[in-house]
Amino acid sequence: MKYLLNILLLCAFAQIRLSAQEPAKPEASWGLPPASANGPRITLPHTVYAVPGIASSVYFSNTVLNAPDKPPFFLSASCDIGEKAEGRWNANGAGLQPGTYPLTLTAKDAGGKVLEEKQTLVQVVPADAGKEANIALLLVGDSLTFASHYPAELARLFALPGNPKFEMLGSQRHRTLSNVAFEGFGGWSWNAFNNHFKPGTPLPGKPTQSPFLFSNETPPKPAMDLARYFKEQCGGRVPNFVVFLLGINDCFGLNVANPAALDEGISRMFKEADSLLAEFHKAAPKAELGLCLTTPPNDSDAAFFANYKTKYPRWNWRQVQHRIVERQIQHFENREQERLFVVPTELNLDTAKGYPENNAVHPNVEGYNQIGASIYCWLKARLAARPALKTTSQSQ
Repeated sequence: MKYLLNILLLCAFAQIRLSAQEPAKPEASWGLPPASANGPRITLPHTVYAVPGIASSVYFSNTVLNAPDKPPFFLSASCDIGEKAEGRWNANGAGLQPGTYPLTLTAKDAGGKVLEEKQTLVQVVPADAGKEANIALLLVGDSLTFASHYPAELARLFALPGNPKFEMLGSQRHRTLSNVAFEGFGGWSWNAFNNHFKPGTPLPGKPTQSPFLFSNETPPKPAMDLARYFKEQCGGRVPNFVVFLLGINDCFGLNVANPAALDEGISRMFKEADSLLAEFHKAAPKAELGLCLTTPPNDSDAAFFANYKTKYPRWNWRQVQHRIVERQIQHFENREQERLFVVPTELNLDTAKGYPENNAVHPNVEGYNQIGASIYCWLKARLAARPALKTTSQSQ
């Protein structure tokens, strides 16, 4: 039986009127609408992941842009599995059967005219996928990772029955959970992991240099050396999976009023990302790399005002974040042969209940746990695809 879910997307965005701009040139080479395009602009990766018993949702408002000065539109979802819920589609029942199921989102105007329609595939994987494996995971990110909530949730989920032996790698540790490790630093970007090197006395959570850069010379000539990083910070173990949750700090200052500059800024981020990913491919050629889609912000304008006053309005960042996701999907999808995968972290995040009242881009524990669940479901899908993955502490 197919569920048909209808919601009216009435967004509480700030009433910001952007000044008239010269329309951006079509991005034919990317196959994307211009950054200034109106309409729903549904963003869906080609696959979302679910594990029986793990709460996984597609929050409709995270997939579209509903401008405050435009007529609202209706969004519906159709799938052979799932549960009805307000403003979202859920796939978290313990009785879900493994398989692949099409999920279609349709946007219509008030008169019922179809404005846009997109489809993704929901991949449901067994709860015991990879139970015979022995894996190592490295998380690389910014302050969302440094907060350590979603890394802790990943550790909790992998402690459930039916999971592989599991080790988290990294120089940073959870405050109370010694088994939870990662590389996450407040304010960091792809560029920082590639280039930040200012030796000195570090402050907690604010290192003076990228953990991946080293220099034995005077004056210093830093160079990326992931083999040395694995040896010194990971006990010699090379990760089987590396998950990157970066992008907010690379692009937070971009302005949608200048679509060309917006896309140029995102392209600069991709240049830095591609550089770091290439280093990981070289140092850990068997590792699978997961690229997390940039998470949507708090749906409250007041949270942005509390953090930034009027310097960074919510509606500007929401449009920038949506454009980043459009570009991330185009840039990173369909590269599985390169061991590169998109992790749909932007879909399964409640932007109302998953954020504190006074924080614009950092979720509360509930929101962080949703991010952790998205990463977990992707990892379980990869374990299901690699049933023979058994490792020692020194290999992949």
